[in-house]
Amino acid sequence: MKLNDLVPNEGAKKNRKRVGRGIAAGQGKTCGRGTKGFGARAGSGGSLYRQGGNLPFFRRLPFIRGEGFTPPNQLEYNEINVEQLNRFNADTDVTPEIMLKARLINVKSNPVAILGRGELTVALKVSAHRVTEGAKQKIEAAGGTVEIIS
Repeated sequence: MKLNDLVPNEGAKKNRKRVGRGIAAGQGKTCGRGTKGFGARAGSGGSLYRQGGNLPFFRRLPFIRGEGFTPPNQLEYNEINVEQLNRFNADTDVTPEIMLKARLINVKSNPVAILGRGELTVALKVSAHRVTEGAKQKIEAAGGTVEIIS
């Protein structure tokens, strides 16, 4: 087989329709656009904002600020990775208040979640609202304990 033997599949290539080339071509004079009107003009189709007197689509939707929609009652966590807990001394009681003083968390009212990235080298007593399975294993492997705050 050579490159000049390659041909596209049957029906894969289609010639474009040449409009406006006389009545014998079948698409002469108005070129299949009808006579007059919006669709006959160049650049017709317009945007979603032009709907012939109807209230435009974008104005029919409720007004929401920002990118997309954020649920108003969404629970946001202060996320802390296991590797960040290495700054505490061994056998320290690590609570959300201690983390706030150490500037590990920003928003005091949000619950604390411990995530499992990194390694822990000191034994700590960690208290948090949520702890991932991987983080729990790493804390207990270092000789520490985990307490879930309700």
